[in-house]
Amino acid sequence: MSVPASPAAPVPTGRRGRPRVGFGLIGPRRDRHALAPEQLDALALPVGDDGVVIGVDAHSVPAVLGINRPTPYEVTLIGGLWTAQVLALRAAATGARVAVETGRSPAWTALARAAGGGQPCVTLHDVGRVPPQGASAVSPVVVIRDCGMRPPRGRVVSGAWQSVVTLLPFLSPVAPRLMEKSALVGVQRVSPDEAAQIGRIMNLPGSEVEALSTLADGVTLWCTPRDRQFVMTQATDAETGLLGSARRMD
Repeated sequence: MSVPASPAAPVPTGRRGRPRVGFGLIGPRRDRHALAPEQLDALALPVGDDGVVIGVDAHSVPAVLGINRPTPYEVTLIGGLWTAQVLALRAAATGARVAVETGRSPAWTALARAAGGGQPCVTLHDVGRVPPQGASAVSPVVVIRDCGMRPPRGRVVSGAWQSVVTLLPFLSPVAPRLMEKSALVGVQRVSPDEAAQIGRIMNLPGSEVEALSTLADGVTLWCTPRDRQFVMTQATDAETGLLGSARRMD
């Protein structure tokens, strides 16, 4: 049933009765919509978290990493190159510039060429050679450090709108220090001894410590000292064509 229109509002006029410019067109006037208090719970907006969709959780709900922040943000990923590269591609897709500090540039070359449709949104740098990135709110930066088991201290550190992700293939002697200073830690399949040490550092319950040595390829436990979530990263067709299937080892 149509709602009758209420009387049109008068057009704003100047001193001599002429229509004033700059107010736009007068739209239709309708009666206000009203809800009873018991109906308010039915209102909902499909608004999710802001960030990079890194996979899905145990309930098939998208898991999002809020990696572009106005404050320093550091992430340590003990896992495989494949997951780090998926993260790089998806961070670039959100509009971030990705700077990869790596000692194995050939492993990243195809990704850097394919990302951004020819735009230099993913750049490769030798270890210790990452220049200042000039991160800002309109041009956030993600620095991915793929520097082996003992990455040196980076010249470019986390800051406003510049996050740093350090990739470790296994639990190395420097891992405890990196994990303790990181806001977020990702752990993929590790040995039982490594799992026990990670469990002590991150205060994980016994069931999750045991699970770390049996995780499937593409599964990561993302955790902080207070929160934990297992996430399955599922590649898109384009990502699979570029990076291959999910794998823990390279």
